[in-house]
This record gives sequence, C-alpha cells and structure tokens, in this order.
Amino acid sequence: MSKLNSSSKVFVNRTLNMKRINYIGLDMDHTLVRYNSVNFERLAHKTMLEKLVKIKGYPEKILTLPFSYESTIRGLVIDKNKGNLIKLSRYGAIRTSRHGLKPIDYDLQRKIYKSTYIDLGDPQYEAVDTAFSLSFATLFAQLVDLKSNDTSCGQEIPEYPTIAEDLNQVLDSSHRDGSIKSVVKNNLSDYIIRDETLVHTIYRYLKHGKKFFIVTNSDFEYTKLLLDYAISPFLQKGHTWLDIFDVVITSAQKPRFFYDNLKYLKIDPKTGLMTNLGTDKITSGVYQGGCADQFTQDMGLEPDEILYVGDHIYGDILRLKKDCAWRTALVVEEIEDEIKKNKEAAKYNAEISKFMEQKIPLERELDELISQKIETGNSSKQSQIDELLKKVTDIDHKISPLIKAQDEAHNSYWGELMRAGIEESYFAYQVERFACIYMSRLTDLLEMSPRTYYRSHRRLMAHDLESV
Repeated sequence: MSKLNSSSKVFVNRTLNMKRINYIGLDMDHTLVRYNSVNFERLAHKTMLEKLVKIKGYPEKILTLPFSYESTIRGLVIDKNKGNLIKLSRYGAIRTSRHGLKPIDYDLQRKIYKSTYIDLGDPQYEAVDTAFSLSFATLFAQLVDLKSNDTSCGQEIPEYPTIAEDLNQVLDSSHRDGSIKSVVKNNLSDYIIRDETLVHTIYRYLKHGKKFFIVTNSDFEYTKLLLDYAISPFLQKGHTWLDIFDVVITSAQKPRFFYDNLKYLKIDPKTGLMTNLGTDKITSGVYQGGCADQFTQDMGLEPDEILYVGDHIYGDILRLKKDCAWRTALVVEEIEDEIKKNKEAAKYNAEISKFMEQKIPLERELDELISQKIETGNSSKQSQIDELLKKVTDIDHKISPLIKAQDEAHNSYWGELMRAGIEESYFAYQVERFACIYMSRLTDLLEMSPRTYYRSHRRLMAHDLESV
C-alpha cells in the first residue's frame, strides 16, 4: 500500500508535483464540506424506514430497527440475490461475509461461493463505495436478518433482490424530494462540520496563484446553503465564496460530467435564474451541468494541470482517471482512525508474526515428509508427521484469537478498512489504482506547502523480499 509522504498526512500512490497544478477542483459533500456522518446516516436510515412502510407496505415493526454506524464499512459488496454482505480482497476474492447480521463461517462461505471471484459488473452485486451508502447497507442487512429470523413479520418482507431494489428507490427519492435535505437545512449544526482552518489554507493557496473550482451533484440552492454556512463565516471582510472559488458547477451529474458532452447553463448567484451558455466560453461564475472536456479547453489548461479532490471512488475518481487525465486526490475520512487503530493493534501483529515464524518451518518440514511418504510409499515417519501436525494445529489455535482481537481493534464486524486478512482489501486496491494521493480530509492536503512534490515510494514485489 502507499506510504506516507515524509512528515505529512498525505499518502502517495503516484508522484505529484503541486508546482505543476494550477487549478484544484473540489467535490462539495464530504470533501469541501464535511458532514457529521453518524448523524447524517442515522437520518437517512430513519427516512428510508418511513418510506418503506408508507410507500412499499413493509410492516410497521421495522420502524423500531436501530441504526448502527459500525455495522458496515465502505468497500463492502452486497449480494442482492443471497442477502449477504461480503468483504473482498484486492483480487475480488471473498474473505469475510455475513448473511444479514449473522457471520457466515468459513466452511459455509466456501460451500456458498466455492472459489468465486466477484465481478462488480454483475448486477447481482452492489458496491458500498460512498459514505452515503452506509445507511443503505445497514438497513439491507437488518431487513434480511428480520426476514430470515422473525416469525411474526418476516413473511411480510419481500425477497432479497426486492429489498435491495426498494431501498435504492426510497433512498433516491429521499434525496430527490428533499426528505433528507429539508431536515439538514433546518438543523445545519447537527449535520455539517465547520472548519475555519480550511478557509485559511485556501487563501494561502490563492496567494501562490492556485485557483479553486467546485464540481458537485448538489443543486444550486443546496450548494449555496452549505457554502454560506460552512465557508462564508470565515471569509475575509467583503468577500463571498465566489471570491475564492473561480467556478462553481452544480447539478453536475457526476460521473457523466467526466465523460459525456453535457451542456452548461449559467446561473445568476443572486437570483438562481439560469440561462443557456450557448457558444460562450466558461468564465468565472456559477453553472449547472456541463462537462470536464469543455472546462479544460475553455480554461486553456492541460489535463495534468488540474487536481480534482473527491470522496467517491466511482463518482469522483474512477471515470475521471479513465476519461479526463486530470490528477486525482481522494478523501478517505476513515484513514485517520485506521492509522490510530493500527497502532493499537500492533501488539497483536507482533504476536501473530512470532507464531508464524514458528509455524512456517514446521509446515515446510511437514510438507517434505508427506511428499516423501507419497513418493516412496514408506510410512515409517508417520509418527513424526502426526507430531508436526499437532504442533501446527496448536500454533493455529494460538493465532486464531489474536487475529480476532486484531480485527476487533478496528471494526468488530469487518476488521480493517484497507485490509482483508494479510491482503489489501478491494477498497484499498481501488484507492491505490485510481487516486494519485489520498488523505483523511481536505485540510490535510491544504496544510502542506502549495509547492510540495509528492513522491511515490519504490514498491516491493514478492521477489524483492529475497534481497531485503
């Protein structure tokens, strides 16, 4: 995995010279504007439950389902057909799974999935890849559990694929009809985190000639509301957020913004009225829609002069990396906590490593003895084989609780975000593949010098370890 750039909280996958970057693009939700994710996802969970009962006819008992922020993490995959949540390795292999809320043991998991490698292009599977997906995954698991185990109302809950479809519909409608945003608007301090330091660091970058722009899927009204609340209070006297953000693009329809040829509408920020941009070029101001290619051309930029910072691998980073050639930065809010818990779990790692050093030579000796037995037909060393098997099994019994304790030091349901056993998780693989750099929050990047040269580290391959 990527290593920390010296003395910073910015992690580097690919070398990035900030002196080369002239425009810094920002997603708004969970990037420029930070959310209290626990409160927001609890609100989304509650709103979806109410709509499932009112619109989809689910039993009223589901309204009592509690929200648990810890029960899901980003990077999981929902198997809509089987009602399972799955954690994948970087290669798409299944490492951990749950049926609803219940863990699936290793033997049963192998029976269900055999040696399946998950293809996320298969409509049977749905990725939990944004902070806004956590309430969806949590509720899916709860409803599967209720259908499987509650005799009083389980039969009133539809089959697993229908649960997933219903949840997608009610979550989409909750965002579209203002059910969620109306609550946020009236209780901004409960859901939005203000960060004065962020504004100060933006001003610092402006002094170095960097320009900032916003590309958000939120509409103009909601964008203005959040910028007025989270940014405006900390601006220099006489400034508005239009003085620090050169261009603000709302209702951008990401990821289509990065690969399609959508047209721009110009927005009057005082009235919200929109007019066709026509054949005019983009200049400073507020817009709706549009596309990345026109932005790059109209601003007279080369793609690699633009750094875009977002929190959504698929919506912000993947298509951008594939289609635009802009440089990419990913906000992974969980990283700060992951690092802290890695330090807490270090004692378990040390114990596991100690036992593995004992186990590996025993396994090699055992393999050699069994090979000799098979090849010669001589069973004279069977007692030695049995003794080695016992020693290996005893070590496994010592390692097993340490692995469990290590996982529970992170998330008691799913373990580490960025690892699946000794391998990187699929989420970590996506971060590594598509983000040039990543960090816990935007301020981690902007507190660094605007002239920083982020250097990637030489990555060790398996054979390199022989010379270490």
